[in-house]
Parts: sequence; structure tokens; C-alpha cells
Amino acid sequence: MAAPGKASVVLKTVKKVVVQFCPFESNVRSTREFLALVGSEKARSSNINCEVTCTVKHDKSEPVVDVTYVDGERLVMKGAGLTCREMLSAFQSRCTDKDPQTKGAAAK
Repeated sequence: MAAPGKASVVLKTVKKVVVQFCPFESNVRSTREFLALVGSEKARSSNINCEVTCTVKHDKSEPVVDVTYVDGERLVMKGAGLTCREMLSAFQSRCTDKDPQTKGAAAK
């Protein structure tokens, strides 16, 4: 599984990422690619307190990514109809909105 665009993932504003999927379904590729990105050593080193968990099910359930931010807000993405790039874009735009350092840099 190749990371699309080799985008760097920063988990600074994220408290927890929970990924759930059934590996025997055909629509889980994008969810597994997203898991590979947020579970990478580089991404996890951006916030050592962020909990990244994966639940592999065998019940033909829909792939789901549930992100909890430090302010309590949640982002739930159903991976069956999304590409990894779309999930990463939604995830990173929320992270950027919540990070005061990136807001300050954008204002300058």
C-alpha cells in the first residue's frame, strides 16, 4: 500500500484515532491506507499521547475511521465511499483549523 502523495500527517491536535474494518471486504483499501499514514512512526512521533487503535472485524461491517480531537470534537468517516486522499484532506483540514500555530502562521 503506497501512501498517496507522501503527505505528512501531524497528530498534534488529535487525542485518539480508531480504525475499524473487515479485511475480507473489497472496499477497505482506502481505510487501510489511511491507517498506514496515521499509524506511521513519523506521524505518531508528532503526538506521543495520541492513541491509534485498529479493530479488525469479521462481520462484513463498513470500514470506519473515528477521530477524536483534544477539544472533544469527533470526525467519523465511512471509508467505503471515500478515497484515502479525501479522508486525509478532511482530517488535515480539521487539524489545521484546530492548531493555533498554523492559524498564526497563515495570518502573517
